[in-house]
Amino acid sequence: MNIIIELIPVIMKRRNFLTYSSLASTAMLMPNFLQAFSSPKTYNSRSGKKLIVIQFSGGNDGLNTIIPYRNDVYYSSRPSLSIPKNEALRATDELAFNPNMQALRDLYEEGLVSIVNSVGYPNPIRSHFRSMDIWHTASGSENYWQTGWLGRYLDNNCAGCIHQAIELDESLGLALKGDVRSGFAMDNVRQLKRTSSNRFLKNLAQQQHEHEHETVAYLYKTMIETQQSADYLFEHSKVYESKLEYPNGAFGRDLKQVAELITADTDTRIYYVNLGGFDTHANQKNAQGRLLKQFSDGVGALVKDLKQNNLLDDVLIMAFSEFGRRVKQNASNGTDHGTANNVFLIGNQLKKNGFYNAAPNLLDLDKGDLKYEIDFRRIYATLLDDWLEADASNILNGRFDKLSLL
Repeated sequence: MNIIIELIPVIMKRRNFLTYSSLASTAMLMPNFLQAFSSPKTYNSRSGKKLIVIQFSGGNDGLNTIIPYRNDVYYSSRPSLSIPKNEALRATDELAFNPNMQALRDLYEEGLVSIVNSVGYPNPIRSHFRSMDIWHTASGSENYWQTGWLGRYLDNNCAGCIHQAIELDESLGLALKGDVRSGFAMDNVRQLKRTSSNRFLKNLAQQQHEHEHETVAYLYKTMIETQQSADYLFEHSKVYESKLEYPNGAFGRDLKQVAELITADTDTRIYYVNLGGFDTHANQKNAQGRLLKQFSDGVGALVKDLKQNNLLDDVLIMAFSEFGRRVKQNASNGTDHGTANNVFLIGNQLKKNGFYNAAPNLLDLDKGDLKYEIDFRRIYATLLDDWLEADASNILNGRFDKLSLL
């Protein structure tokens, strides 16, 4: 309590302090990233490859996303929940896209999509929070790690460089948290600018910030960095304004913001975007369909935006969920927590487009669940080594064979 009293005037309202301290707690940007704002920027220079990670939160049902439309077991397991053959958007003789995914199917036809089936990990966990932690940290199901796979990438690759990570959210997820360096969470560039430009914070940041309390010194430092970073991002956000139509809602706004920042050539290399609502235990078909349409239309607009600015070669998109759903529908016209799932990779530099591997075997299940075939950490190793040019073994704390994707 003494630390707070020394740092914050008594007259400051508690809710304001919580707002500002929460803002500061997510601001862990690298010095070069901050210093970039202080020098002139050449916008026609490109700052390297970008990775966009899209997280389906809640456990997306992979079987109703990529549909085995010629599989009788699929239809007998889901008498009212399955997607009719005549509605499925056929991609191969065996597999089809959900009917709400026309935009993504169009990208598939262009050769811009690779789909990895049956992705998971040994000894799967069906808890949302625990399974997401495993995907965020790249740990085994028996391990509890405190840093994320992209946070460790920042720890290992961003000393004195411009590589950075931004999560489009109000708080920073575990995936972007490192031991020394972490990503930066923001919901909206303009809101970040307004909050960081508050007169109280400006005056506080201008005061002498050497302090005997380490926590107070840290808050001073992150407040200053937040203000500098907000200025940097705000100025870059004005460089390019997309005229394309993105889906209404937070997800579409986030992808539009990503496209604008990439086109403005910010020093950000990793963007992390969330799409929630996939915990479809009841009345799944319409709810999931709406979410898949948001995803498909949003990614379609993003790719079009990047293509018309000649940037698609520099960008790779990965979409995943913490687990899939069970093969059989439940009594509420939904599906319960499952295991293996599909992962989407979207870009113009794919070595193998289309379906990377065969559809899951619905006759060979593990107590009603799909068996995983590909460890998700093999995908991470591929992205780290072949796209971000990092040492995957060091970051993942082990060796995982890469996939022939990039």
